[in-house]
Amino acid sequence: MKILKALLLPALFLAIFFSVALWRYFATGKIFYVYNFGYIGIAMALGLFLSNILPKEKLGVARRVAQLLIGVYLLGYVGILSREDLQIEGFWLYLFSGYFAGATLHYFVAKIAGPLIFNRGWCGWACWTAMVLDFLPWKKPRHEVNERYTAIRYAHFMIVLLSVVFLFYFTDFGQGFRKKDTVELYWLIIGNFMYYAIGIILAAALRDNRAFCKYACPIPALMKIGARFALLRNEIDPAKCIECKKCEANCPMQIRLLDYMRKGMRIRSTECILCQTCESVCPKDAIRMTFKIDGIGGGKK
Repeated sequence: MKILKALLLPALFLAIFFSVALWRYFATGKIFYVYNFGYIGIAMALGLFLSNILPKEKLGVARRVAQLLIGVYLLGYVGILSREDLQIEGFWLYLFSGYFAGATLHYFVAKIAGPLIFNRGWCGWACWTAMVLDFLPWKKPRHEVNERYTAIRYAHFMIVLLSVVFLFYFTDFGQGFRKKDTVELYWLIIGNFMYYAIGIILAAALRDNRAFCKYACPIPALMKIGARFALLRNEIDPAKCIECKKCEANCPMQIRLLDYMRKGMRIRSTECILCQTCESVCPKDAIRMTFKIDGIGGGKK
């Protein structure tokens, strides 16, 4: 019975990703989509299965397995070897070109439609930027989040969008971007180098591995929309919780988790990345991921 329960969520993810794989295969005739989404689905399912069977102290290991398998594959193979810019500027340029593949398909599955099902799981389980930043030693934030500076994420999002609008509609560069795979590769490498540099500098300055996610990453501007309706969320059992606040003290996104429990809610914060840190440190096993419909999530924290 325990093994069956441990297989349910991984099986759901396998079904979702292989459904996307078959949809794109029958729509385009390209077997690549079966390999691509099949691999990602298997990696994600493996991580979720391990998180269900390993001791709770090892939940971070399970997540990191999926994060490394997916992040290295997307950045190394799809990005660098296949020369597809999967970053946000690539998404907009592909979208404006009317091309539903590469960055547009990636963003649709992982960052637009995906959060409706698996919340901001991308940020915790697959992001290749966070994959590197999570190796840094500052896993437990030492300073409160400065709410004013989190607006930089949205300014970053708008700057990228407006820049791409200019490049696509007012220059020759944007409309030919998809046909110039070498240019895509340069943008991907330079963009990732900048993200890693900024992420490491912010982490060191603020003693917080996830400072980049909170202050600089533009992707939450898209993901937080679907995350408000997410089916997969963390939940605190009030009958078990002793309000020791270890979950809040260790949460890398610094969410006020107990506020949701007191209101009889699952964790509806759109900052939650489903990293399971709260679950791993809870002394009473009061926290777990659950999959169900419960309406619109509210509140940043």
